[in-house]
Amino acid sequence: MKNLRLIASLAALSAAALTLAGCSQGSADASSSGSADTALTVFVSADTNIQDLWQKTLIPAFEKDNPGYSVTVDFDLHGTHDQQTVAKLTAATVQHRDPGYDLVDAGFVAQAAASGLLTKVGSAEVPALADIPSSLVQAGGDGAVPYRGSSVVLAYNTAAVAQPPKTLSDLLAWIQANPGQFTYNSPSTGGSGAAFVTTVLDQNVPDADRTKLVTGSAPEVEGDWDKGFATLASLNPFVYQKGVYPNGNSQVLDLLSSGQISMAPVWSDQFVTGVKNGQIPSNISYTQIENPSFTGGASYLGIPSATPRQAAAQKLLSWLLTPTAQSLVADSIAGYPVIALDKLPAEVQSTFKNANIATLRPTYFATNSADMNKAWAQKVPGK
Repeated sequence: MKNLRLIASLAALSAAALTLAGCSQGSADASSSGSADTALTVFVSADTNIQDLWQKTLIPAFEKDNPGYSVTVDFDLHGTHDQQTVAKLTAATVQHRDPGYDLVDAGFVAQAAASGLLTKVGSAEVPALADIPSSLVQAGGDGAVPYRGSSVVLAYNTAAVAQPPKTLSDLLAWIQANPGQFTYNSPSTGGSGAAFVTTVLDQNVPDADRTKLVTGSAPEVEGDWDKGFATLASLNPFVYQKGVYPNGNSQVLDLLSSGQISMAPVWSDQFVTGVKNGQIPSNISYTQIENPSFTGGASYLGIPSATPRQAAAQKLLSWLLTPTAQSLVADSIAGYPVIALDKLPAEVQSTFKNANIATLRPTYFATNSADMNKAWAQKVPGK
């Protein structure tokens, strides 16, 4: 019963989505009737590096390994339309109509799982689930399947910063001692900024309340955030552009790479990708803070229960957990593998030998994250 608030909210959204679903259904039905059951659409709500992962790496490899299957991507940059997408998915589920996509890669997957919008799968349907730590599977909920991991780290310009901060307190002190040299993106536009905000808020959140915030909808403990929001607002005079925040993870990396700032929270996978392709110069390095560390964890996939292409979607989902696909994720974006390392090539094992995805500090449950983002927008920028 703990998800009643979420389910009620989604039910309300579904009413608003009926028109949207009805308008799009004609084209969806036409597309379905003209396509085989092996033509799949993956909905991706993320940054451009994840779009590239799917379109340039995973999909070509899957189609090569599985002749006769085709996959396209429906991409939403930064999850700008997540609320509308959840509403559309809810309406499709209620009406038993094709939602127009067969696999979802988005931050709201656990939310959708908690609301019964995804197909429940186990090791019988997706055998590789048996190789994933049970804590990761349980954290996603029924129907949410982890397929990669990452964490937010502290990136810095080694030419300007001899000794980076080691703790959150050290980082907050550094920001005030070095005006204009630090920033983070607004939390609604990317997970690296959200991780910084979450970590500052968590300084004043009791352990029991934090457990509630990461495992389900918990508006009753969101009052714990007040002191943290006051701290964030107090940083405005010291951050880059004094209370005006970048839009998205990539903008932060661009500022750091161009030398306009000297330090920022960034995604580990996005950082490593940038170093590989030359977008991030060699003088930029990274570290992880402690007490607490930045958040991280698994990214989840889900099969909408309303899609009529269940078997094909399960085939794609199962393939994504094979050593081949997991190695591609590790090599392409430095994503943490979720299956047992001993099933992967020696190079991947060596790279991730000290990265235990099951012990990363998780971020908030989707509804709590949405509440956090709204509160941040009201209480922090320009204060």
